[in-house]
Amino acid sequence: MKTWKLLILFGLLLAIIAVGVFGGRWYGDNRKSNFSGKADLYVYPGESVADVLASIPDSIVSRRRSLSRVMASLSDSDLKPGHYVVEKGKPSVYVPRMLRAGWQTPVNLTLSGMMRQKGAIARKISRQMLIDSSSVAQALNDKALLASYGFTPEDVFSLFIPDTYQVYWTDSMKDILDRQKAAYDAFWTADNLRLASAQGLSPKEVSVVASIVKAESNHEPEYPSIAGVYLNRLHQGMRLQADPTVAFCFDYEPTRILYKHLEVDSPYNTYLHEGLPPGPICVPDKPSLNAVLNPDRHGYLYFCASAAMDGTHKFASTLSEHSRNAREFQRALDLRRFSGK
Repeated sequence: MKTWKLLILFGLLLAIIAVGVFGGRWYGDNRKSNFSGKADLYVYPGESVADVLASIPDSIVSRRRSLSRVMASLSDSDLKPGHYVVEKGKPSVYVPRMLRAGWQTPVNLTLSGMMRQKGAIARKISRQMLIDSSSVAQALNDKALLASYGFTPEDVFSLFIPDTYQVYWTDSMKDILDRQKAAYDAFWTADNLRLASAQGLSPKEVSVVASIVKAESNHEPEYPSIAGVYLNRLHQGMRLQADPTVAFCFDYEPTRILYKHLEVDSPYNTYLHEGLPPGPICVPDKPSLNAVLNPDRHGYLYFCASAAMDGTHKFASTLSEHSRNAREFQRALDLRRFSGK
């Protein structure tokens, strides 16, 4: 009888120990914090659970065994590609749940700087997203896709509004274009449409002029003055004679526009053709768009780089005045070359 009671007591003791061990393990895996810091996980298609586990740095994991144990509940096919964040204070089980459910954390997609070639835009987007550059480039030339937004491959630069956007890393190019169309529509308020109409321009035409303004100068404070020059020319029926439009014809390869370049037979050559080119020559940003909508009111028809070589320009109302400014700049340029500066 005593032996039987001892066996029962021993069994109960083992059960209590087992419950304690497994209960403690469950608590440690499911409730207790296992991360002392934050980590970004980028899960690519075809990656394994082992790959993802290895990408979580030991420095933020308090109990690696607990994390390995809960990750064993995942199969490689359970993983959903995306950008995930392991957050400080979360238990181990949060990671496999997050990866299985696809609880992505958005990333920043920054569109900024000089975007004047579709290939460069494709590379800029692909460097920040899972999408490859060839898919981006294909979308930028997809007539049917762009038509659904009211644009064409020739004027697609108008659709982009440079800014930083929160997107999912796995978003498609259509998702990105959806965001751009929303930003485009948000920019073109009733007030901005009224300002464009006052210049005799449509929103797309504003984008064309703004792209020339942006391509002309990196000195943003001068944008309204440069916009005023081109609008004055446009309203007076003059050819725009904008060097950047000619550079666009040569994929921006020339560092200087020479007389031989001015002979290129292209609708973008504003030295040969009157009016605006068929589309923007780069992606205009908000400062250049606003400059066209709110140009400086002046009588200038010409401008050239300043002899101060500081990125600014000198403006002129007459060709003779412009010629003097151009000679002054050329002398300063020759002097710099001669001195080797």
